[in-house]
Amino acid sequence: MTKNDSSDRERIRALMMAALDGEISPLEERELDAATSGSPELGAEWRRLARVKEITSEMTLKNPPEELWERYWVSVYSRAERGIAWTLLSAGAIVLIAYGLWHAVGELLADVTVPALVRVAIVAVLTGGAILLLSVARERLVMWRRDPYSKEIVR
Repeated sequence: MTKNDSSDRERIRALMMAALDGEISPLEERELDAATSGSPELGAEWRRLARVKEITSEMTLKNPPEELWERYWVSVYSRAERGIAWTLLSAGAIVLIAYGLWHAVGELLADVTVPALVRVAIVAVLTGGAILLLSVARERLVMWRRDPYSKEIVR
């Protein structure tokens, strides 16, 4: 098979796909007819593709039973309720922990009996933790915007 022969076959296959989709001009249709009648291999391939198109266009989807729909909606509501519950629980826990840390650290820093080195260390740990938290949050946000698996790919 020569390179020209290969490119001709690819052209005919492209015409087959266009014909199946109803996007072929009369001139291209004549070219396809001539190629499929001149080559038994291409003719057989064209008949197979036309048969697949015919079968798939006649197919219909079967409606699922009513109990399946009922189970589906129950699971959707359950997941939504649990998602809301976890969000509220997490947000409340974060607020309470932040409030407790704020007061505990404020008292430790205000206490003059605590050595200055310990107070500086507390400030360093809190500052480093805040910077790290913001850095990870920023990175997650950037990755979420650019990652195709988070939006376009259905799992």
